[in-house]
Amino acid sequence: MDRLDKLLAATGRWSRREVKGLVKAGRVLVDGVPAAAPEQKLDPDRSRVLVDGEEAVFREFTYVMLNKPAGVLSATEDARQETVLDLLPPELRRRGLFPVGRLDKDSEGLLLLTNDGDLAHRLLSPKYHVDKVYYIRTDAPLTEEDRAAFAGGVLLADGTECLPAGLEPLGDGREALVTLHEGKFHQIKRMIASRGAAVCRLKRLSMGTLVLDEGLRPGGFRLLNEEEVMKIGGKP
Repeated sequence: MDRLDKLLAATGRWSRREVKGLVKAGRVLVDGVPAAAPEQKLDPDRSRVLVDGEEAVFREFTYVMLNKPAGVLSATEDARQETVLDLLPPELRRRGLFPVGRLDKDSEGLLLLTNDGDLAHRLLSPKYHVDKVYYIRTDAPLTEEDRAAFAGGVLLADGTECLPAGLEPLGDGREALVTLHEGKFHQIKRMIASRGAAVCRLKRLSMGTLVLDEGLRPGGFRLLNEEEVMKIGGKP
């Protein structure tokens, strides 16, 4: 049994103060009867709750796909710079979402936002071998030697050892697809730098089975559908 105000606030659509006003105005029905009080207890799996005639759906976790634009921080808050959460409406920001992994400020592409900590751990931990695919553009052509170096595991200038990774040069070699199984700080940029080139653009295309919806403009977002949630191991 859970409190009505807690359940409705957890949907992200209303604050607890707003729920109190809705209940007082008789706009909340529990199993067809006006809610008695914000603190009223109910079983969310058995009771049907309507707010202004619309059924409230109670889900423990939320999963949002964002097409991160360049220039935005992969953080939950920052006093001086725009973060990915600032791109969301208030009802989603209230759900305690956080980015799963990081994309550098100047990087773009797929970013998963959720409040499911267990799923985030599984997607990020190297032991689960979740592939993350990136498109990159560099200032110098990449070669077969670079591909072989990535496949063998790159040793960075500071002594950091990277797991074997995929590098697939495209076209004239100044573009490539990179596949990682881990997520060290600025990893792709540092790996490419170790090969004598620099990354001019970086865009994440996929994380495991989750593929960026190219219909999303930069800064656009949408909730994952149930099939996508199931495939990444979330809880629908």
